[in-house]
Amino acid sequence: MTDANHHQIKTMPHRDRKVAAICVSVVVGMVGLAYASVPLYRLFCQVTGYAGTTQRASAPAAEILDRTVVVRFDANTSPGLSWKFEALTAPQTVRIGETTTAMFRATNLGTGSTVGTSSFNVVPDQAGAFFNKLECFCFTEQALAPGQSIDMPVQYFIDPAIVKDSDGARIDHITLSYTFYPVAMPKKGVALKTGDQVQRQGG
Repeated sequence: MTDANHHQIKTMPHRDRKVAAICVSVVVGMVGLAYASVPLYRLFCQVTGYAGTTQRASAPAAEILDRTVVVRFDANTSPGLSWKFEALTAPQTVRIGETTTAMFRATNLGTGSTVGTSSFNVVPDQAGAFFNKLECFCFTEQALAPGQSIDMPVQYFIDPAIVKDSDGARIDHITLSYTFYPVAMPKKGVALKTGDQVQRQGG
């Protein structure tokens, strides 16, 4: 056996270990990206309004314009949640920048206590970057006892910046849509709505 062949055999295990380590690192990195992609995508949507994702505001708009937009409301439940979810507020004609409140109602039609959480978006998609919520039931999980109902407000305004946007300036109708989904493992501290909460039993 030549010295070259002897050196090659001697170094192969080290090379294999190095290749294996690289492969493991790549797999771990891919798994990490997979887990991170959902919250990163959600953050991206919240910041940009992509796919009609609405914004969360901490203060009302600084100005109210004379121009108006008609806002409609849509309520849905996924097949896995035995709730009746409905919009109580008819379409609203609101001034851009004006803070307005819409009401929704959820009723647990099942025989056991359940917890739900809602996804949301607006149509057209371009309106998402300008649709701001000050208060919304979608910020937290909702827990309902059997037969219990709760009325839930959404306080919102349309950012006046929409009139300066090339796409947003043409929008005169917006649909705000929610879909409730069941929560298998509720967050700690989520409790049934009782006491002073707005609630109705059996209807």
